[in-house]
Amino acid sequence: MTPAVKCLEREGVAFTLAEYDHDPRRPAYGEEAAHALGLSPDEVFKTLLARLDDGRLVMAIVPVSAQLDLKALARAAGGRKASLADPADAERATGYVVGGISPLGQRKHLPVFLDTVAERLEHLHVSGGRRGLEICLAPGDLARLTGARFTDLARR
Repeated sequence: MTPAVKCLEREGVAFTLAEYDHDPRRPAYGEEAAHALGLSPDEVFKTLLARLDDGRLVMAIVPVSAQLDLKALARAAGGRKASLADPADAERATGYVVGGISPLGQRKHLPVFLDTVAERLEHLHVSGGRRGLEICLAPGDLARLTGARFTDLARR
């Protein structure tokens, strides 16, 4: 049981879990999850951490079918520039390993930005807190539990 799953259970949120055998030779974790579970890459979301020019860490949640627009993230977070966070910093801040970083149940509360495409979905999938585990839940529940702001973040 991961902290992400415990968070959902504690909050009484409806969700389902999907597991797959993670292949350590595949570096694209989100795409691997979509493929292994037979899901559209538009409904599987990756959790990325970025560092703003003022040093703050922020979290972006975007579909695996898209790339994160770092300039859009910086603007949304009130910064001028953003760059992807060092993996070790991301792991320390979240308590999860890269490839299994869930936006839920993290060690530190970070500002969270969720791509607006999620608003059009009934459900989306995010990491369950370890490689090979995905959580399916409503985007509104994800936004409420993480304090996420919906904003345009993805380049397709």
